[in-house]
Amino acid sequence: MSYDTNLHLSEELVDHFGFNIDKTFKQRYLIADKHWKKDGRSILFYTGNEGDITWFCNNTDSKHLNFLTSEQALADFAELIKYLRRTIPGAKNQPVIAIGGSYGGMLAAWFRMKYPHMVVGALAASAPIWQFENMVPCGVFMKIVTTDFRKSGPNCSESIRKSWDAISRLARTGSGLHWLSEALHLCTPLTNSQDVQHLKDWISETWVNLAMVDYPYESNFLQPLPAWPIKVVCQYLKNPNVSDLQLLQNIFQALNVYYNYSGQVRCLNISETATGNLGSLGWSYQWGVRPRPSWITAVYGGKNISSHTNIIFSNGELDPWSGGGVTKDITDTLVAVTIPDGAHHLDLRASNAFDPTTVLVARSFEVRHMKQWIRDFYASLTKKP
Repeated sequence: MSYDTNLHLSEELVDHFGFNIDKTFKQRYLIADKHWKKDGRSILFYTGNEGDITWFCNNTDSKHLNFLTSEQALADFAELIKYLRRTIPGAKNQPVIAIGGSYGGMLAAWFRMKYPHMVVGALAASAPIWQFENMVPCGVFMKIVTTDFRKSGPNCSESIRKSWDAISRLARTGSGLHWLSEALHLCTPLTNSQDVQHLKDWISETWVNLAMVDYPYESNFLQPLPAWPIKVVCQYLKNPNVSDLQLLQNIFQALNVYYNYSGQVRCLNISETATGNLGSLGWSYQWGVRPRPSWITAVYGGKNISSHTNIIFSNGELDPWSGGGVTKDITDTLVAVTIPDGAHHLDLRASNAFDPTTVLVARSFEVRHMKQWIRDFYASLTKKP
């Protein structure tokens, strides 16, 4: 593990809201206390993301999936903080700040909203809390992806746009499926129209992922990637006015940047777009679960959140999820910070020599607000009788 963390376990209820199930599970959590001090300091509580639940998804009957909700996760956090304050000397009377990115950022914001007595504030990075039920235009996500590619190279987005029809035309020819399978170095050959649609979906998701992780330095969040990976991809997509065969060969070179930057991959698997650690299966676990599209806005307020306090919403303009995030101040204490050169929760990543100035400014803004929350917390203690 990195960051000098230690793994611990605590006993948690599977269901915090029912009364006829008393089953528990072992909640894993990490503690990094190298720089922590007992007196007059604070605790940063990182609200975990959707990763590392693959085993759970593969080994859970759909009738139990009702426990995989944000409400249950927030209750887990509340119980864990109570446990930590009770068991760690010096933690009992310290302020706690929730910090999270992506889904974890949504949880951080919602945790402050639902459990304001547990955390004095929250930093919600790349948290698309408004990406529900017509709160934002439905096309805003892909519009940002297109903009990222258009700005990263001449004719890049146009080459991608033309590639969809090129795939369809080739797939309709006698040897087209075989040629596409060979040209794109697919691990499993295409055999029918359903495979072709799956191929298109996989390529589309690849472009989305590149937009999410368009970081200014080498990284391996979803895949091992070069700095500014979209610019590297667009080097192969400069000319949209070529034959279908040449265009798809160029598309392969572009895909190879994402899937084979290490040079170790022998073929491309269209069933995978990210590393297994991300826990992407969690996004599609809803098989057998009846959706409630209005529930999120009912339980968390949708855009009617001005009664809450002390939440920072940070978003990178390169990140397609920013389209569903809070990008303007709502009140003096529900504030937004935008990072023009930032991709998905860049501000939460470790400091890097290639960090753009905009993310350094954003981090300073975030720290300034968090220090104020801490001062307010200790000031409130001195006022109590």
